[in-house]
Amino acid sequence: MEGHPLSAPEIAVFAGGTSAEREVSTASGAACASALARSFTTRLFQVVADALPEGFDPSRHVVFSTLHGTFGEDGGMQRLLDAAGGEYAGCGADSSALTMDKALTKRTASAQGIPVVEGIEFDAASRPSAGDVVRRLGARVVLKPNSEGSSVGLTVAEGEAEVGAALAGITSGRWLAERRVVGRELSVGILKGAAMGIVEVRPKSGIYDYASKYTRGMTEYLAPAPIDEALASRVRSAAETAFSACGCRDYARVDFMVSEQGEPFLLEINTLPGMKEMSLLPMSARCAGLDFPALVREMVSPAVERFNVGAASRSP
Repeated sequence: MEGHPLSAPEIAVFAGGTSAEREVSTASGAACASALARSFTTRLFQVVADALPEGFDPSRHVVFSTLHGTFGEDGGMQRLLDAAGGEYAGCGADSSALTMDKALTKRTASAQGIPVVEGIEFDAASRPSAGDVVRRLGARVVLKPNSEGSSVGLTVAEGEAEVGAALAGITSGRWLAERRVVGRELSVGILKGAAMGIVEVRPKSGIYDYASKYTRGMTEYLAPAPIDEALASRVRSAAETAFSACGCRDYARVDFMVSEQGEPFLLEINTLPGMKEMSLLPMSARCAGLDFPALVREMVSPAVERFNVGAASRSP
């Protein structure tokens, strides 16, 4: 049999979802579907429930998901796709679940020698006292949900009274309290296991929260980041190590906070980061010479290869 007997798969872009990040996902999906359509037959699916969308066919679709947050990014959708025999770009179910858990990501990275910020993990029902948090972490503290993205729920507090007020507002879920590191925030994209350009994030408020991320003009982005090569090399190496240690594949975005002493601390790994043209991962890619259409084509290409290998093995 000469050549491949099967037609190329159609790219199914999943967007929307049921999480607090639905609006962000919808914008990412529209941008990616438009860019992918330059290279592939592409269909945009709006996901409205924690289920595979109607019309998805694992025998002809390769999924490019832009579902952010719970269910989309935590392994829920990935497990459904695995059960259906569907091929998809990005991390598998286990690594998606691991990296969505910020505390587990930090423990996994720390075991590989990557510095992480000191923190306290707790359930809302058994939250620590403000005094205990301040004694262990210092007066400046960041509080955030353990398994949300886009800085949903992030609060910065200083002093026991503010920490206490922030803790009092936590009513459900699992949370992290972390020592606040003051310094420079850096983000680096990983594509096929290799770090791309480093972007510096400078929120005008001093805090890169949801409003700073999604309100035009509230944050300055420097791409590439104006840092020396020694620090850049450290950050790229740490990002690649964390990506590998957490079992990631294809692509991700890894975020760091660099202290005033020059120490880069891992913040988190985003396996399905924001994907509008001016999002951080595309900024990182442009530093490496990839425009947005080229980036999304490279992001989905390993999944297309996996689909074709599987289809060829099933073909008579």
